[in-house]
Amino acid sequence: MTTKRLSQFLHPKIRHFLPDNLEMRIGVGISFDKKIQVKMESELDDPSSDGLSLLECLRDMLSETQMLFVDAFLQNNRLDHVTQLMGYHPNYLEMFLRTQQYLLRGDGPLPFHYRHYIAIMAASRHQCAYLIHLHEQEFILQGGDQDWLKGPAFIPTKLRKLHEVNKILAHRPWLFNKSHIEGLRKEAWSVSELVQAIVIMAHFHALSSFVFGCGIKNEPDHHGGFTYRPHSPTENSNDSDYTSDSSSDSNSEPEVGIEILMERMKKLKESQEEEPTEEERRKRFEKVEFQSAELTKPGKKPSPKAEIIKYVQDEEFCYIDFTKRGCTEEAPTFRANEYSWDDHGFSIANRLYSEIGNLLDEKFSMAYNLTYYTMGEVIDVDTSAFRRAIWYYIHCLYGIMHDDYDYGQVNQLLERNLKQYIKTVTCYPERLTKKDYDNVMKEFKHSEKVHVNLMLLEARLQGELLYALRGVMQYMT
Repeated sequence: MTTKRLSQFLHPKIRHFLPDNLEMRIGVGISFDKKIQVKMESELDDPSSDGLSLLECLRDMLSETQMLFVDAFLQNNRLDHVTQLMGYHPNYLEMFLRTQQYLLRGDGPLPFHYRHYIAIMAASRHQCAYLIHLHEQEFILQGGDQDWLKGPAFIPTKLRKLHEVNKILAHRPWLFNKSHIEGLRKEAWSVSELVQAIVIMAHFHALSSFVFGCGIKNEPDHHGGFTYRPHSPTENSNDSDYTSDSSSDSNSEPEVGIEILMERMKKLKESQEEEPTEEERRKRFEKVEFQSAELTKPGKKPSPKAEIIKYVQDEEFCYIDFTKRGCTEEAPTFRANEYSWDDHGFSIANRLYSEIGNLLDEKFSMAYNLTYYTMGEVIDVDTSAFRRAIWYYIHCLYGIMHDDYDYGQVNQLLERNLKQYIKTVTCYPERLTKKDYDNVMKEFKHSEKVHVNLMLLEARLQGELLYALRGVMQYMT
């Protein structure tokens, strides 16, 4: 094996494929086979080479994660902080990039500049300046009218009418129903356009949770930005961007260690206890629901900056606990056995927005099943029970009950501090503090905490889409 620096091969034919500092980001030293070196040198000397074969050489010598970084740069003209952080989990990152690329640049009824403006609208519900700045730039690059960036008063009525649906899906998706579809149909929205808009909104609502949950800050070329440092996304966080009060419960219990958590998972796996009845499952679900409502509400909502507030309508509208929603007849508990992603959401998404159902399904499955069989420094660990508890707890926050899951496991595996963190990231991400991030999962590796946040992203996205796509189905039947 021969070790050479990538910069030795940054010939003019391939320099336009790569950012100036990509070598630093994917590793300063690349080890590759002598045959690849000879092939690359011959391509460099061939005046008829168009550079594409050189890119194939790069694919041969870079790792999976490094090549995903190259692909992301070619798609987005930058290697953004979200992509770099997700790089800890390359199998997931590949699916995320494929889905986001299709949403924003693939086939679909909405014009490209509309898609980026809808992304801005979605990110503004959680005051996510990071995503807002990214998509303001993309909106302009796609030929969008710069006046639209002044606020809702300057955008077409058709887009402005999305604000009601945007705020409901972001904070209280159980309120969404077919009447919202009927209202938008009167504003010249086709059903296929609406489905694409809904998926984009849900995607960026959930991605806002991931951005805040991992402490991601603005890109270097954005106001207040800095260069990402892979070993700790929160180390350089500017806490003035967050609320000064921790959202953690002042009476929180001390965190249990990985050893105790593993013992609890082992006991659950070995338990010979009879399967709970349907009534017992319902009671356990309601217990988790009410306990969630008792968690201390996160600290004061940060005052939105002018660059964000200009996009927000009805700023005070926010998440409320599902148990405090008021009229239970209008918004009963969502039973996943009556309307599920696998049996209903997937098919209607694919029917009205070709291929998106397949892409989302692969991504949900990857996030739900992803495991390295480790927990902290311990190896050969079956983490499935812990991962399921996180996924179903997030759905519980939105009033979604899975009849085949024993919600008693949530209380056994998720301590109060972790529940508080999950609830804050899912429902009030803009209120998260660095202290909140540091005070949970203390024995977990950084990559494992990113893994948890990926599950939060996908479980929230799936829950939001279940409500939205059910409303679409009700409109169509």
